[in-house]
Amino acid sequence: MTYALLEAKMASGDHEGTDPSALTDLTADIRSDAERENQPRIQAFWEGGSLTRPLPPSGTLTIGRSTSCDIRIDHSSVSRKHAILHLGAVPKVEDAGSQNGTRIAGRMAASGAQVPVAPGEIIEIGQVVLVIQGGDASAAARTSGVRGAAAPATRMPLVPPSTPTFSQKPASAPSQTIAPPGARGNESPMQRVERLVRLVAAGNIHVLVLGETGTGKEVIAERIHRSSRRAAGPFVRVDGASLTEALLERELFGEGGGGQGGGSQVDQPGLFETADGGTFFLDEVAELPLGIQAKLVRVLERREVQRIGTTLAREVDVRFIASTNRDLRALVAEGVFREDLYFRLNGITIEIPPLRERQSEIEGIARVLLTKACADAGRPLLDLGREAVARLESYEWPGNVRELKNAIERAVLLSAGDTIDANAVPAGEHVGDAAAGARLRQDLATFERQRIAEALERCAGNQTKAAQLLGISRRTLVSRLGEYNLPRPRGGGTK
Repeated sequence: MTYALLEAKMASGDHEGTDPSALTDLTADIRSDAERENQPRIQAFWEGGSLTRPLPPSGTLTIGRSTSCDIRIDHSSVSRKHAILHLGAVPKVEDAGSQNGTRIAGRMAASGAQVPVAPGEIIEIGQVVLVIQGGDASAAARTSGVRGAAAPATRMPLVPPSTPTFSQKPASAPSQTIAPPGARGNESPMQRVERLVRLVAAGNIHVLVLGETGTGKEVIAERIHRSSRRAAGPFVRVDGASLTEALLERELFGEGGGGQGGGSQVDQPGLFETADGGTFFLDEVAELPLGIQAKLVRVLERREVQRIGTTLAREVDVRFIASTNRDLRALVAEGVFREDLYFRLNGITIEIPPLRERQSEIEGIARVLLTKACADAGRPLLDLGREAVARLESYEWPGNVRELKNAIERAVLLSAGDTIDANAVPAGEHVGDAAAGARLRQDLATFERQRIAEALERCAGNQTKAAQLLGISRRTLVSRLGEYNLPRPRGGGTK
C-alpha cells in the first residue's frame, strides 16, 4: 500500500493544526485494540500544533514544508525538503541538506547519512519533534546493534548487567539529555528540558523520564501533568519498589466485593481507577515484579482494568509517566524487564542531566533552596556569599539536587551569622574526586557536631535555648543529637 493511499484513509481525521487551544491528542487514534496499538505511525508536535500519520512497513518518505513531501509539516523552521525517512526492519532518518539540521537523540545528523532510529527516540527537524511509534517491538534492539557497529558514540553505553543504573556513570561521561527543538546556545540544560516538557505535555503520549537519583524526575512528571489538558484531573504516584507484589497488585487494581480469601467485603477501586482522567506516575518502574509488569501491559493495551476477584473490565483514561535511574534496555536484555512494557511506556523519553553537568545552574538552585530552608528553620534569609557559591560549584554532587537540598539545610543550621558559612558547604578539588567529596562530607558532619556540642555547653544543657542559639527548632536539635550520638541532657536541661 502506498503512502498516498494510507494518507487518504486518514484524511477525514487530519490532525495538523496551529491553534494552541485545539492541540491534538497525539494518541487519540490509538484505542484499546492491541493491533492498532502496534500500527506503525509517526507523531509530530511543536508549540501550537501537532499531527499523526500512519506509516507503511517499508519504503521511503520525504518530510518537509513543501506540498510535494509525503509528510508535510508547515512550520517555518522546517525546510521545504528537510529529511528522508527510510522504512524497514530498522527505520532510518536522513537529513536532506536542511537549513536548520536534523537531530537524532540529541545529536546532529550529517547531511546524507542514514541514522537508525528506535521507537520512542526523538527526531528533531528545526523546531519540530518527531517520534516513530508502533511496529516491530524488536526494532530498537536491532537499532542498538546497527549503531553499535557503525557509530558507537551515538548510543548511550549499557552499564554492566549486574548494576544497570544511571548513578554509576562516571562523572566525566556526557549526558544523553535530549536537546529539545529550537535549542539555543544560551539556554541552560534544564531550560532545554523544560521546553521539551511543554511540548510533550500538549499531547497524551506516554513518557519515560530517566535520570540519576536525586535529579528531580517526579518534579518533571508533575510539570508535565500540570501543563497538560489533564491538569484538572488527579496526579497519582506509586513507587514500584515500595510494596510486595501482592500488596502492589491490590493497590493498583483494587478488589471486588465478596471477601474471598480474606479480601474486602466491598468493592475497592485501585489506583489506576483513581487516576482516571488524569496522570499516573509510576516511579522506580524498573523495580516492578514481572507479574505486575504483565498485567500493566494489558492495561496499556486495552485501557481497562480488572479488579482482583472479578471478571468485569472497567475502562480507564490514564496517561502514564514512568521513571527510573536504571537502564531499561539492559534489564530487557537480562530478562528482568518486559520488552513489550518498555516499548509501550517509552512513547517518548526525557533524560534529566545530572547536577554536575549543570554547574551554571547550581547557584540559582541553591538560592531557591536556601530561601525555603531559612523559612523552615524560622530564620531570616541568609546571604550566600561568593566563597560558598564557589565551593558549591566545585563539588560533583553525586546525590544531585536532593544532596544539594540537604547540604543547604545543614548549612543553615551551622551558620551563626547572617551569611552562610563557606566551610559549612561541601566542595571538591575537581569533578569526579569521590574520595575528596567523602572527606568533605565527613568534615562537615564533624563541624556540625562540634557546633551543637558547644551550644549545649553554653546553655548548660538547655535544649530549647541551644536550639534558639543555633537558629533551629528543638525537634531538629533532638534529631541531630541522635544522628551524631550526642547525649541528651536530662533534668532541667530539657527546657
